[in-house]
Amino acid sequence: MKETVVITGASAGVGRATALAFAARGANVALVARGRTGLEAAAREVETAGGRALVLPADVADHRQVEAAAIAAVEAFGGIDVWVNVAFTSVFAPFTDIAAEEFERVTRVAYLGFVNGTRAALARMLPRDHGTIVQVGSALGVRSIPLQSAYCGAKHAINGFTSSVRVELMHRGSNVRIPVVQLPAVNTPQFSWVLSRLPRRPQPVPPIYQPEVAARAVLYAADHPGRKQYYVGASTVATIMAEKLAPGLLDRYLARTGYDSQQTDEPEDPHRDHNLWQPLDGTAGHDHGAHGSFDENAHPRSRQLWLSHHPLSFAALTTSALIGAAALRARRRGGSRSPRR
Repeated sequence: MKETVVITGASAGVGRATALAFAARGANVALVARGRTGLEAAAREVETAGGRALVLPADVADHRQVEAAAIAAVEAFGGIDVWVNVAFTSVFAPFTDIAAEEFERVTRVAYLGFVNGTRAALARMLPRDHGTIVQVGSALGVRSIPLQSAYCGAKHAINGFTSSVRVELMHRGSNVRIPVVQLPAVNTPQFSWVLSRLPRRPQPVPPIYQPEVAARAVLYAADHPGRKQYYVGASTVATIMAEKLAPGLLDRYLARTGYDSQQTDEPEDPHRDHNLWQPLDGTAGHDHGAHGSFDENAHPRSRQLWLSHHPLSFAALTTSALIGAAALRARRRGGSRSPRR
């Protein structure tokens, strides 16, 4: 039987790319987001790719709308096999420049949206003792950076929430799984449609990856949900390791570089539209697609991602390299000890 997948934030960015990845193998894909124009464009792409699409306009900050979307997905396709939480919004600004209502809105979407999605998914998966919930996280959920306090706070909260739920599922002996995919900087439309109070246009901190790299990681996590976390991109691994080994040094480094590295050289328009309260791809808007405006600088693949999907091959390569290095050192030592003629 075809698998049924529900994806929040499916109208653009990582959610859009993930929908197409599942559609390519013939899945039923329920598309959840606020913007109907983006959702309908995503649905056409899903159908073209070989899947079946269901458009479900909803604001994930409202648990009632998320529950209604889950009901509609089950009515259309049957039980839910995979639920992917992606939807978020953000504000680029120092914390002191973010209004209380704005910070609360980001938290309701980017954190409580995941909580609402997880609740709706578990209500369908636990009775069947089957299903996987993939939480799309970020390296910024482990290592915060300046100018994104609301987003970083939400991503940290997702990690804590998910760890708690995972242990509860283990306690009850459930076969439902809930892995987290920790992403690097991704070339999505967020940098042109989230609220920004920076003097220059926001940008992802290099290295930047295309959303299809993230989508492949989500697909793999859904198929191999036994692992708690998947790290995408060498930069994610390096960031998390640096936070563990030298957090104070990383604080000082980000205090020096974190402002400029998140801004281009182009001035920001302080009056441009943003999607904090209303979608920019609504009925009066236009489709933004999966990619942002940084295609020229974005990587279409990640070697680290391949290695994380092939741990035995990685171990074999590492072992071979270590044996080769040891043999080379032994030959050099032997040569240096041979008597001169």
